[in-house]
Amino acid sequence: MAVGLLLVSGTAFAHHSMSMYDREHVVTMKATVTDFEWASPHTVIHFDVADDNGSVEKWIAESPAPFRLERNGWNKDSLKPGDQITIVGNRRKDGSTAMRLLKLVRSDGQELDGYH
Repeated sequence: MAVGLLLVSGTAFAHHSMSMYDREHVVTMKATVTDFEWASPHTVIHFDVADDNGSVEKWIAESPAPFRLERNGWNKDSLKPGDQITIVGNRRKDGSTAMRLLKLVRSDGQELDGYH
């Protein structure tokens, strides 16, 4: 039983590691929200980013659990598909279109913090 608990706790620790994100560099993008998953263990923001040529990339941003976001002024209705945002975070090291959310600025100027 002890070995089983160690295996499970190792997996849980690995899940919560942020080592897959490049925390040395911060990226900022203008984006359009396509979905907002208000769920544990992490909320997820799905968004589109258009480049100068009009090509659109689909991105996701991992953010803290709802109870942590609520302390920063978030709620389940903070984002809706179609919302225009500026999103700030750390991109994944593997170059995929995923990031760790540091901050988001809504079109009305409201700033919402993610991870600190």
